Amino acid sequence: MPAYEPLASKYRPKTLETLIGQEHLVGDNGPIRKFIESGNIPSMIFWGPPGTGKTTLAYIISLNLYYDFHKLQAVSAGKEQLRKIIKVALNNQQYGKKTILFLDEIHRWNKAQQDALLPYVEKGIIILIGATTENPSFTVNSALLSRTKVFVFKQPTEEDISKLIKRIAKLEYPDIGIGKKELEIMGNLSNGDIRSALNILEMATTLATSAQKQDEKAKVTTELLMSAIQKPVYYDKTGEEHYNIISAIHKSMRSSNPDAACYWVGRMLSGGEDPLYIARRLLRFSSEDVGNADPNALVLANSVYEACQKLGMPECETLLMQLAIYLSKAPKDNTAYKVELEVKKDIEIYGNLPVPLNIRNAETKLMKDIGYGKGYEYDHDLANKKSDQQCLPDRLKNKKYL
Repeated sequence: MPAYEPLASKYRPKTLETLIGQEHLVGDNGPIRKFIESGNIPSMIFWGPPGTGKTTLAYIISLNLYYDFHKLQAVSAGKEQLRKIIKVALNNQQYGKKTILFLDEIHRWNKAQQDALLPYVEKGIIILIGATTENPSFTVNSALLSRTKVFVFKQPTEEDISKLIKRIAKLEYPDIGIGKKELEIMGNLSNGDIRSALNILEMATTLATSAQKQDEKAKVTTELLMSAIQKPVYYDKTGEEHYNIISAIHKSMRSSNPDAACYWVGRMLSGGEDPLYIARRLLRFSSEDVGNADPNALVLANSVYEACQKLGMPECETLLMQLAIYLSKAPKDNTAYKVELEVKKDIEIYGNLPVPLNIRNAETKLMKDIGYGKGYEYDHDLANKKSDQQCLPDRLKNKKYL
């Protein structure tokens, strides 16, 4: 009896034509196709969500180019394994043979480990193909990044994934009924991850077979799918998606779009984000973007922050939604934020400018004798309660921030 092989492995594409969703890279005019056709590929970084074909494309390259191909998992491999491959690559050079190192999850290597690659990539001793789900701008050393070309992998569409599932289901499970609606649901549940989609197909058919009644055809139903499989939420609390979504919350509220703001708040919470982080960012927004157009926004935001501390999850979710709605609908004024930036700029340019003598306190006779407090006007003694005395340093005495 042949050994079991997961569908994701059994149906891994072996040609550029069968790779789904990356036409911009491997289509007729795709840069990677052109590299392969020329027989000369550069060092590259493949960046994209899980299950989009990064490892598969590296495998296809190895099949098309008769280079010496080596693969390392960054999570488990270190400098010792790298040294062994470098030794092989140096030997290959003597015979005019090129060496590819595919480093999966390159973002898991620290700076020292990545630095160890530099001289060999720079001299062409190895051709590096690094795969990562994290933004390489943050996770790959700038020196190494400058010696590679970064290619962004797109998530396949739900329609593309549904078509793939349908084709494989006909081949693997001809006796199990899977309707069009169920195929679409599986495509949706996969979250753009082909590997996940095929795992869902396997799980669904197994469950359908288990639930099969005597003398009836096994069938994958919507109820079976929804009760057995939860859709994963793609969110990394320490990676780029964290910053992408908090940016989406801010910009949705700034655009007075409460629907979008609540959706992104929900996405963060579903991904396991600390509710106090979100509450803190909304508190900042209440001053930065609403400001004195509605001072109550700051009061409410502070109250929600304190309430989230008391309640925790999941009870505080509603509070955060309430605040996101309020801030989205509130009038906007970023004057305080603009003044903050201008003040910082002047402090950076002029440094420690002295306080004008007239608004200094004369705590001693000496201080009074040298002019501290001289000419100070007590505004409450004036008819209009407002003086025109100088309060800014001499270098900025005519400066207007508002």
